[in-house]
Amino acid sequence: MAQFDSQPVLTDDRVTLRPLRPGDWDALFAVAADRDVWAGHPAHDRWREPVFRKFFEDSLASGGALLIEDASTRSAIGSSRFDERRAEPGETEIGWTFLARSHWGGQTNKAVKRLMLAHALAHYDRVIFLVAETNVRSQKAMERIGGRLTDRTQVFDMAGEPSRHLVYAIDAEDFAAGPLQE
Repeated sequence: MAQFDSQPVLTDDRVTLRPLRPGDWDALFAVAADRDVWAGHPAHDRWREPVFRKFFEDSLASGGALLIEDASTRSAIGSSRFDERRAEPGETEIGWTFLARSHWGGQTNKAVKRLMLAHALAHYDRVIFLVAETNVRSQKAMERIGGRLTDRTQVFDMAGEPSRHLVYAIDAEDFAAGPLQE
Protein backbone atom coordinates (compact mmCIF):
# COMPACT_ATOMS: atom_id res chain seq x y z
CA MET A 1 0.00 0.00 0.00
CA ALA A 2 1.28 3.46 -0.86
CA GLN A 3 2.28 5.80 1.94
CA PHE A 4 -0.45 8.14 3.17
CA ASP A 5 -0.35 11.58 1.55
CA SER A 6 -1.39 13.95 4.35
CA GLN A 7 -1.69 16.90 1.96
CA PRO A 8 -3.44 15.64 -1.14
CA VAL A 9 -5.52 17.63 -3.59
CA LEU A 10 -9.12 16.42 -3.23
CA THR A 11 -12.00 17.80 -5.24
CA ASP A 12 -15.67 17.37 -6.08
CA ASP A 13 -18.31 19.66 -7.52
CA ARG A 14 -18.58 21.68 -4.26
CA VAL A 15 -15.08 22.02 -2.84
CA THR A 16 -11.40 21.68 -3.56
CA LEU A 17 -9.03 20.80 -0.76
CA ARG A 18 -5.36 21.48 -1.37
CA PRO A 19 -2.24 21.84 0.76
CA LEU A 20 -2.27 24.97 2.90
CA ARG A 21 0.59 27.35 1.99
CA PRO A 22 2.05 30.40 3.74
CA GLY A 23 0.62 32.61 0.98
CA ASP A 24 -2.92 31.58 2.00
CA TRP A 25 -2.73 33.71 5.16
CA ASP A 26 -4.72 36.74 3.95
CA ALA A 27 -7.55 34.76 2.38
CA LEU A 28 -7.91 32.37 5.31
CA PHE A 29 -7.68 35.06 7.96
CA ALA A 30 -10.45 36.96 6.15
CA VAL A 31 -12.66 33.91 6.86
CA ALA A 32 -11.39 33.38 10.42
CA ALA A 33 -11.75 37.03 11.44
CA ASP A 34 -15.53 36.56 11.69
CA ARG A 35 -16.16 36.27 15.46
CA ASP A 36 -19.30 34.23 14.84
CA VAL A 37 -17.26 31.43 13.22
CA TRP A 38 -15.82 30.74 16.67
CA ALA A 39 -18.98 31.22 18.76
CA GLY A 40 -19.53 28.09 20.81
CA HIS A 41 -15.99 26.90 20.10
CA PRO A 42 -13.57 26.52 23.03
CA ALA A 43 -11.02 28.62 21.06
CA HIS A 44 -13.54 31.46 21.06
CA ASP A 45 -10.79 34.05 20.56
CA ARG A 46 -9.38 32.54 17.35
CA TRP A 47 -10.84 35.44 15.36
CA ARG A 48 -8.10 37.66 16.82
CA GLU A 49 -5.09 38.05 14.50
CA PRO A 50 -2.35 36.92 16.95
CA VAL A 51 -4.36 33.89 18.04
CA PHE A 52 -5.23 32.90 14.48
CA ARG A 53 -1.61 33.46 13.40
CA LYS A 54 -0.52 30.78 15.90
CA PHE A 55 -3.29 28.46 14.66
CA PHE A 56 -2.18 29.10 11.05
CA GLU A 57 1.49 28.46 11.86
CA ASP A 58 0.60 25.29 13.79
CA SER A 59 -1.49 24.17 10.82
CA LEU A 60 1.43 24.66 8.43
CA ALA A 61 3.81 22.86 10.83
CA SER A 62 1.42 19.89 11.18
CA GLY A 63 2.17 18.72 7.65
CA GLY A 64 -1.47 17.81 7.12
CA ALA A 65 -3.29 21.11 6.71
CA LEU A 66 -5.61 21.69 3.77
CA LEU A 67 -7.17 24.88 2.48
CA ILE A 68 -10.85 24.48 1.58
CA GLU A 69 -11.92 26.38 -1.52
CA ASP A 70 -15.38 26.82 -3.00
CA ALA A 71 -15.15 24.82 -6.24
CA SER A 72 -17.13 27.34 -8.26
CA THR A 73 -15.48 30.59 -7.08
CA ARG A 74 -12.04 29.21 -6.08
CA SER A 75 -12.23 31.41 -2.97
CA ALA A 76 -10.97 30.25 0.42
CA ILE A 77 -13.84 29.17 2.68
CA GLY A 78 -11.96 27.39 5.49
CA SER A 79 -9.43 24.75 6.37
CA SER A 80 -9.08 21.29 7.86
CA ARG A 81 -6.26 18.84 8.52
CA PHE A 82 -5.12 15.30 8.93
CA ASP A 83 -3.14 14.70 12.13
CA GLU A 84 -1.77 11.52 13.72
CA ARG A 85 -0.45 13.03 16.96
CA ARG A 86 -3.56 12.32 19.06
CA ALA A 87 -4.59 9.14 17.25
CA GLU A 88 -3.95 5.54 18.23
CA PRO A 89 -2.25 3.02 15.91
CA GLY A 90 -4.32 2.40 12.78
CA GLU A 91 -6.02 5.80 13.07
CA THR A 92 -5.66 9.34 11.89
CA GLU A 93 -7.52 12.41 13.04
CA ILE A 94 -9.51 14.72 10.82
CA GLY A 95 -10.03 17.98 12.59
CA TRP A 96 -9.28 21.60 13.21
CA THR A 97 -11.94 22.28 10.59
CA PHE A 98 -13.66 25.61 10.24
CA LEU A 99 -15.84 27.02 7.49
CA ALA A 100 -17.06 30.47 6.53
CA ARG A 101 -20.59 31.03 7.83
CA SER A 102 -21.78 31.37 4.23
CA HIS A 103 -21.10 27.62 3.91
CA TRP A 104 -22.74 26.45 7.14
CA GLY A 105 -25.88 24.35 7.21
CA GLY A 106 -25.60 23.00 3.69
CA GLN A 107 -23.59 20.31 2.00
CA THR A 108 -20.11 21.82 2.32
CA ASN A 109 -19.06 20.11 5.57
CA LYS A 110 -20.36 16.78 4.24
CA ALA A 111 -18.41 17.24 1.00
CA VAL A 112 -15.20 18.06 2.89
CA LYS A 113 -15.58 15.12 5.26
CA ARG A 114 -16.57 12.71 2.45
CA LEU A 115 -13.41 13.57 0.49
CA MET A 116 -11.12 13.42 3.52
CA LEU A 117 -12.62 10.20 4.87
CA ALA A 118 -12.40 8.40 1.52
CA HIS A 119 -8.75 9.40 1.28
CA ALA A 120 -7.88 8.47 4.89
CA LEU A 121 -9.77 5.17 5.00
CA ALA A 122 -7.77 3.90 2.03
CA HIS A 123 -4.79 3.89 4.45
CA TYR A 124 -6.19 3.70 7.99
CA ASP A 125 -8.67 1.46 9.80
CA ARG A 126 -10.42 4.36 11.51
CA VAL A 127 -10.63 8.12 11.51
CA ILE A 128 -11.18 10.00 14.75
CA PHE A 129 -12.60 13.46 15.35
CA LEU A 130 -12.02 15.39 18.58
CA VAL A 131 -14.95 17.64 19.44
CA ALA A 132 -15.06 19.88 22.49
CA GLU A 133 -17.56 18.75 25.07
CA THR A 134 -19.05 22.25 25.00
CA ASN A 135 -19.22 22.53 21.18
CA VAL A 136 -22.77 21.33 20.58
CA ARG A 137 -22.86 22.58 16.98
CA SER A 138 -19.85 20.41 16.04
CA GLN A 139 -21.24 17.42 17.96
CA LYS A 140 -24.45 17.63 15.93
CA ALA A 141 -22.41 17.94 12.73
CA MET A 142 -20.50 14.77 13.67
CA GLU A 143 -23.75 12.90 14.24
CA ARG A 144 -25.07 14.08 10.85
CA ILE A 145 -22.07 12.63 9.06
CA GLY A 146 -22.23 9.29 10.90
CA GLY A 147 -19.63 9.76 13.63
CA ARG A 148 -19.90 7.30 16.51
CA LEU A 149 -19.20 8.66 19.99
CA THR A 150 -16.50 6.53 21.65
CA ASP A 151 -15.71 6.22 25.35
CA ARG A 152 -12.41 8.08 24.82
CA THR A 153 -11.79 11.70 25.75
CA GLN A 154 -8.80 14.01 25.54
CA VAL A 155 -8.09 17.26 27.33
CA PHE A 156 -5.96 20.06 25.96
CA ASP A 157 -5.61 23.82 26.28
CA MET A 158 -7.96 26.04 24.29
CA ALA A 159 -7.99 29.81 24.80
CA GLY A 160 -5.95 29.40 27.99
CA GLU A 161 -8.32 26.89 29.61
CA PRO A 162 -8.36 23.09 29.74
CA SER A 163 -10.97 21.78 27.32
CA ARG A 164 -12.32 18.24 27.43
CA HIS A 165 -12.86 16.77 23.97
CA LEU A 166 -15.06 13.85 23.05
CA VAL A 167 -13.67 11.38 20.52
CA TYR A 168 -15.91 10.35 17.62
CA ALA A 169 -14.88 7.65 15.15
CA ILE A 170 -15.76 6.50 11.65
CA ASP A 171 -14.33 3.29 10.21
CA ALA A 172 -14.57 1.95 6.66
CA GLU A 173 -17.80 0.04 7.39
CA ASP A 174 -19.45 3.10 8.97
CA PHE A 175 -18.36 5.21 6.02
CA ALA A 176 -19.61 2.76 3.38
CA ALA A 177 -23.04 2.53 5.01
CA GLY A 178 -23.29 6.05 6.34
CA PRO A 179 -24.99 9.30 5.45
CA LEU A 180 -22.03 10.67 3.48
CA GLN A 181 -22.70 8.32 0.58
CA GLU A 182 -24.53 10.11 -2.20
